Amino acid sequence: MQDRHFPGQAGKGENLLFLTDDQLRRGIEAMFFAYRGFTADPDRILENYAYGRAHHRAIHFINRSPGTTVNNLLDILGVTKQSLNRVLRTLIEDGLVESRIGTRDKRERNLYLTEKGRALEHELSEAQRARMRAAYRAAGPEAVEGFRKVLEQIMDPRMRRFLDSLSDGG
Repeated sequence: MQDRHFPGQAGKGENLLFLTDDQLRRGIEAMFFAYRGFTADPDRILENYAYGRAHHRAIHFINRSPGTTVNNLLDILGVTKQSLNRVLRTLIEDGLVESRIGTRDKRERNLYLTEKGRALEHELSEAQRARMRAAYRAAGPEAVEGFRKVLEQIMDPRMRRFLDSLSDGG
């Protein structure tokens, strides 16, 4: 069985180590367009709040790790302190995020979503889950596993470890 996206390659992915530049380019372009589709639904929701993707990412990771510190969030998001402070200030002022003084270190700020923040996070992530669910169903279980492996290999190893810690409940 030939794969229409990778001509000349068997359906099971044999010989994918020998992809042509054109096949790699198609994969890169597919990633660009997939990201555009993946962010389209949340972007429409965020417009109602005058928020951007940085707000979405902060809300997502605060939800995934309640009590995370500002420094940890800086590390995860890979943004400047100034940029994150601007985003957090807005989310705190709008009542979506609560910043509490650290219990172990009074200099730390632990971040939590408020009820309003959890509601927005749920709305944003549900839009993305619906899109992912439909794509996964259409692609099938082998493709889902392969897709996950490819994404993990594209990631920086440090982010892969962070992803593993989230999966482990950390």
